[in-house]
Amino acid sequence: MSVIDTNRAYASAGSAGRIGSMFLSAFNIFAAWNDTRTTQTNLDRLSDRQLDDIGLHRGQLPRLRKP
Repeated sequence: MSVIDTNRAYASAGSAGRIGSMFLSAFNIFAAWNDTRTTQTNLDRLSDRQLDDIGLHRGQLPRLRKP
């Protein structure tokens, strides 16, 4: 069994000002997108039996991809 830690603690922009805040926001958006992409890839690789073990079936996977 694998675990994905999605709790990220980043330093606040503080004195870095508006540019630092924008960079941090863009990075957080990219990190969330990448986490979603990784999760989708891993779910696609599971067998039907493994999906059943976690209460999903292959027909539900496309619906999970929608935001």
